[in-house]
Amino acid sequence: MSPNPSLITQLREIGLFGGLGDHVLQGLADTLELLDLEPGAVAFREGDSGREMFVLLSGEMEVLKRSKRDVEARVAVLGPNDWFGEMSILDVMPRSATVRAIAPSRLLRVTAHDLDTLYRRDLKSYTLLVLNIAREMSRRLRVADSLLAELVANMLDEYARPRRPGI
Repeated sequence: MSPNPSLITQLREIGLFGGLGDHVLQGLADTLELLDLEPGAVAFREGDSGREMFVLLSGEMEVLKRSKRDVEARVAVLGPNDWFGEMSILDVMPRSATVRAIAPSRLLRVTAHDLDTLYRRDLKSYTLLVLNIAREMSRRLRVADSLLAELVANMLDEYARPRRPGI
């Protein structure tokens, strides 16, 4: 496969690949699969098994989560350089959400096998990539914690506030 300098340049800008050398980025550009999705196409569904994650190179994707009352809600919108699906590589549990294209989108697929290959060839680069995943998951958890705290505080304000008669 011939080198793809524009893809390598794009990978350098993506936090997932932060700190990786050009030789590693070249190897990834040469071996990882590119996928094109049209609006409405689903990358994966909540509950599916999966041992792969995706990097959004262009386009826009929505993350949908189904409630216990079977209501599907959009919980995030992803844009270029975002990645998703990494939880299934790390914890081997079913997908926690559905991810669907809302604009024509180009994705890079990273499988557990791809990560295993990197681990066997270049332990330092593998470690950097996994650390980059952990940092992003930590950031997302902090955002979710803040949102949850706001929701609980708003509910307490609404339901614990003394009511005036006639209101």
